[in-house]
Amino acid sequence: MASSTRDIKRKIRSVNSTKQITKAMELVSTAKLRRARERMDITQPYFETVQTAVQDILSADHSIRTEYVSDKPIENTLYIVVTSDRGLCGGYNINAIKKTFEHMGPKEKSKFITIGRKAYDAFAKLDFELVDTFMYISEHPEYIHASQIAKTAIDLFKKGEVDAIQFVYTRFASTISQVTTMLQLLPIERPELSDTVQEEFINYEPSPEEVLGYIIPKYVESTIFGGLVESSASEQAARRIAMENASDNAEDIIEELELYYNQARQAAITQEISEIVGGAEALK
Repeated sequence: MASSTRDIKRKIRSVNSTKQITKAMELVSTAKLRRARERMDITQPYFETVQTAVQDILSADHSIRTEYVSDKPIENTLYIVVTSDRGLCGGYNINAIKKTFEHMGPKEKSKFITIGRKAYDAFAKLDFELVDTFMYISEHPEYIHASQIAKTAIDLFKKGEVDAIQFVYTRFASTISQVTTMLQLLPIERPELSDTVQEEFINYEPSPEEVLGYIIPKYVESTIFGGLVESSASEQAARRIAMENASDNAEDIIEELELYYNQARQAAITQEISEIVGGAEALK
């Protein structure tokens, strides 16, 4: 029985040590999440403004022709998939990978740019064609990373090697809700003709096509950067929730083990008393 109580005490110490680690990781993720949210609030208006500008130009006149707006059938697709480099963040990584698999076409017609080791491991293991891969930037993405990703993707699109570019990232809805999202970057879907814009006189110099040729690559860059920043915040939020749940589970396990320990200790004391009483009776 003494051995049993020692084993229980050893398990309690082990679980308590794990709880201290998960609690520390929860605090670290909370601090990182706060910084990521501040950064997201700063960058979000920029790429939303660029996106609005592109939509306004396209909705003003459907006669505008540009290589970035195409109606041809989509056969070959490039997927830009954002995950983390580390685990311990709940379903954050698997949801992004699962989302990609659910919507992707045939293997031989799919190419990938992976951000984060988890995405690289998932697609490299299955021998998919990886155009490029970026590691150790998921927690601290910079605009230059988005620019490099966008340049590679746009070059493939212009050369006709891919017909569409899909961006898979995790949108930050709130600290307790992160939504895995697939966004088509190219070709841009032509919006409905806007009556309000038609009534206004808008002149683009030297031409709407030239303006779009400059703005759309910036739109792709800024959208990718915005997605990277949102994914960074989502990763920290998911990890904070996972570590909070792990700490709560550790506390439940400790309470259960302490109950078992008290029961075992009480049984040992009862047995000792019984042995003493039995010995005293035998001496009479």
